[in-house]
Amino acid sequence: MPTEKEKMLAGELYQANDPELVAERLHAKQLCHRYNQEPIELNKQVLAELLGYETNAHIETSFRCDYGYNIRLGQNFYANYNLVVLDCAPVTIGDNVFLAPNVVLTTAGHPVEVGPRIAGWEFARPITLGDNVWLGAGVLVMPGVTIGAGSVIGAGSVVTRDVPPGVVAVGNPCRVLRQVAEG
Repeated sequence: MPTEKEKMLAGELYQANDPELVAERLHAKQLCHRYNQEPIELNKQVLAELLGYETNAHIETSFRCDYGYNIRLGQNFYANYNLVVLDCAPVTIGDNVFLAPNVVLTTAGHPVEVGPRIAGWEFARPITLGDNVWLGAGVLVMPGVTIGAGSVIGAGSVVTRDVPPGVVAVGNPCRVLRQVAEG
């Protein structure tokens, strides 16, 4: 029988209050706390410990995530203040991606039906940001969304569906406005 972690990683319904998952989230919280407190020259080491690999990413404080090990950052990644990544499923971020303040990437969701939701069931769907993506301030990316390479998401948008490459998209729900101008 699969563990709750195995079910989480497989995209199945799982119990987030499973002791193994609770312990892993606590460990990530401790590392995020350290990251947010360390001098800049030391927090790269803490970030590497949290993610499980070294990166040239620059993430302003405060940074929070659920697990860390499900986050894959491309080269030249920059996130401004207050990034939240609920990485119950993989979060894959391409090269040259820039995130403005207060961005939330949430792979986690709960059943709409009341009974399963209050019983603690949860699901997770991967998020992918292609190369050269820019998310404006306060953007919320929901579970299972892919944002195509070169796209720009306007401030305050709630991205509930995939966004194609090379577009400007805004709103709640987020909708494509136009193509990104060549330049």
